[in-house]
Amino acid sequence: MAEYKRILLKLSGEALAGDKKTGFDEDVCVKVAKQVKKITEQGIQVGIVIGGGNFWRGRTGTSIDRVKSDQIGMLATIMNCVFVSEIFRSQGMMTQVLTPFECGDITKLFSKDRANKYFGKGMVVFFAGGTGHPYFSTDTTTVLRALEIDADVILLAKAIDGVYDSDPKKNPDAKKFDEISLQEVLDKKLQVIDLSATIMALENKMPLLVFALNEEDSIINTVNGNFHGTRITV
Repeated sequence: MAEYKRILLKLSGEALAGDKKTGFDEDVCVKVAKQVKKITEQGIQVGIVIGGGNFWRGRTGTSIDRVKSDQIGMLATIMNCVFVSEIFRSQGMMTQVLTPFECGDITKLFSKDRANKYFGKGMVVFFAGGTGHPYFSTDTTTVLRALEIDADVILLAKAIDGVYDSDPKKNPDAKKFDEISLQEVLDKKLQVIDLSATIMALENKMPLLVFALNEEDSIINTVNGNFHGTRITV
């Protein structure tokens, strides 16, 4: 029996690109969709934030204004959410994409009440467009939306299987944490999520679960307690 009633799942844009490194890997998206369908069938409500890194990583650019760069990143997350929401629909789920600014009839405008209405109808709700403001990452969006919708936990689906004391790609002796507090993440500067997101999660006591997206049934296993990643406590 799952211990969560409502979760916020964060997916990286890079993860959706798979081996292609850019754009979408439809097979990866379908695998995610099938897992999310199974957990919604358990009665768990699912909100999703997706990064834009498969299309745009604004902070790496130097020849474009930061505000405009971040706005391009927001649009990248909308493309991702619209695409993935349609993959979810192809697997038999109802979805809705909410943004903090108007996008014609492509999305609906975000509000907590609107999100709750869609959750009540059994829909998977995608939160696209970031916070609507520059200088805030999708990490911050993830924590903000999780708090706004009263999620029980944030699931961070990453390319690695948890939080380490150093980069395991560079250091073969890197130590993986089974459990670590948000304060320790902050003190050790582990950069699981960015600084503003970490502080917001700490101040509002929002726990996180970090795990590898590419492990078989990792999302299903995580919400059902068969967890092999890192639990970040409050």
